[in-house]
Amino acid sequence: MAMHTTLISAAELKRLMDCGHDVRVYDCSADLMNPAAGQAQYKEQHIPGAFFVGLDAHLSDKTHNDCASGGRHPLPSRERFAAWLGRTGLTSPHTQVVVYDRQSANYCGRLWWMLKWCGHEAVAVLDGGWAAWQALGAAVESGPSPAETAAPAYPLSAARATLVGTEDIAQRLGSPGLTLIDARAAARFRGEVEPLDPVAGHIPGALNRPFTENIGPDGRFKPAAQLRAEFAQRLAGRDPASVVHHCGSGVSAIPNLLAMEVAGLGHTALYAGSWSEWCNTPSVPCAVG
Repeated sequence: MAMHTTLISAAELKRLMDCGHDVRVYDCSADLMNPAAGQAQYKEQHIPGAFFVGLDAHLSDKTHNDCASGGRHPLPSRERFAAWLGRTGLTSPHTQVVVYDRQSANYCGRLWWMLKWCGHEAVAVLDGGWAAWQALGAAVESGPSPAETAAPAYPLSAARATLVGTEDIAQRLGSPGLTLIDARAAARFRGEVEPLDPVAGHIPGALNRPFTENIGPDGRFKPAAQLRAEFAQRLAGRDPASVVHHCGSGVSAIPNLLAMEVAGLGHTALYAGSWSEWCNTPSVPCAVG
């Protein structure tokens, strides 16, 4: 079975499932403004066998002191996250994982990145998400998520994703070796509105590419060549390898990171704390406009 590491089509996922391959599916549907919405959508209908993943419950950690990032959605430690993965039944690095949501890969991208961060290469985003699965006319299920079980933790290995912290960004700010790309909507980037964080604006020198720009009219990621051309225009000669992605809290930055990989522009880094950590850090500069 060929490994899927960026995107997978609904038809290919169905084929893998029908053939009995070792595939584990996670539904990451969410709504920042309505925390109960994602689970309600999952319970109504989901891909058969999929586990529900909560942004706050599973992809963030606001209760421990050993988090890997700050901000509104702190990353749990790799060890704590690996323990949860094991309880969902993911205990082999050879399992093909597929993640999806109903929000243009905004939330499932977080799980895709976190699995790479834990060393799991065989993980892909369902291109087109839940809508693509529905359009295929494939089977669906309703009801609660499968119960977690007592199982060994996922076996961590060398990270396949790069995490950058506030101190590193602050030290390199203004350097030609750092290119920041902010995935928030343009009005938030410019500081005209700020619905979630205490300070409006952006990190000085950052470029703005709203994550929604990666998705075409059909709800799927744009073709690789188109993404490559758009990022090349946005980077304007800057080295793709210098890119660090961020957003409000390290979630919606991932579609940009994934899109660059789909475009063949290589692995880029994530500042998971993002604007919510930056704007709460004393003495760092903030910009508007």
